Amino acid sequence: MKHKFLNFILIVLMVVPSTHVYSSGEVNVYSARKEYLIKPLMNLFTQETGIKVNILSAKSKILIKKILDEGKATPADLLLTVDAGNLYNAKSKGISKAIESKVLARLVPHNLRDNENHWFGLSIRSRVIMYNPDKILPSEISTYEKLGNKSLKGRICIRSSGNIYNQSLMSSLIYHHGEKYAEEWASKVVKNFSRPPKGNDRSQMTAVVLGKCDATLANTYYLGKWITSKKDVERKYANKIKVIFPNQEGRGAHINISGALVIKDAKNTSNAIRLIEFLASDKAQELYAKQNHEYPIRKNIKVSDVVQSWGYPFKMDEMNLTILGSQNARAGIVFDKAGWK
Repeated sequence: MKHKFLNFILIVLMVVPSTHVYSSGEVNVYSARKEYLIKPLMNLFTQETGIKVNILSAKSKILIKKILDEGKATPADLLLTVDAGNLYNAKSKGISKAIESKVLARLVPHNLRDNENHWFGLSIRSRVIMYNPDKILPSEISTYEKLGNKSLKGRICIRSSGNIYNQSLMSSLIYHHGEKYAEEWASKVVKNFSRPPKGNDRSQMTAVVLGKCDATLANTYYLGKWITSKKDVERKYANKIKVIFPNQEGRGAHINISGALVIKDAKNTSNAIRLIEFLASDKAQELYAKQNHEYPIRKNIKVSDVVQSWGYPFKMDEMNLTILGSQNARAGIVFDKAGWK
């Protein structure tokens, strides 16, 4: 009888799939954020929990495709990416799952998380107007809407319509004004281009400094990186450009997020949730905000001195960011109709 029992245990051990490949002491992060930006936070998480963080970095579209290709065999537990549009896209492709967390329900404001608890915002950035104070008055560009004024013809440089940051801004304009107005506005802005759209946010900022245009749209943290750069030329450029938080007399400046979601086929779900909860904590929020010159998701957290120097707090557009992703396809159509390449 004893031998039969031992044989039964042996058979069970052979039949039941081994789970030791996915250690309970680790979490696998697919990150669209550069590793050097998040590594200090991940190290701190490991110090506090003993959970090892493995990071694979690439662009958001590449990571989402990789997760889809890997299917149930994916080692990914968590996707960390930027922009609500990317988070919405990941959810819509079915790679995420809803999670239950009283901690995140308490720490992450409702407008910065998915309505069905698939993704959660972890830092805020604002898409602001940056300008050359020697060339243009702040009153000329105090709102996004004013970028379409005839007085700005040949004075605006902006990156392409294919950029997710611009797509999300357009989504917000569609939400606030309707598609017809958004298309008319975009057509007017196109007429104000000083050059065809090209390059990234820093390229637009450089164009402003070098006098190729008077104003542009860019995310706030890029100026923070210039101000604190080890490169003399970037610090020099930073002194020649100013920031306007648009629409302060109205709905507030457009904001977006970096955020995270748990992968549907995650092998370390509880560890992934713990990591997101940690990233939303006061300690992580303050470290993240100071290092990356982004804004924390709660106003009780201190920002970096650089960010504070631009004026904080400022009035933010409090629309639910889930809407940005849901309007993304319409934003692309509006851009195309307006001739915004």
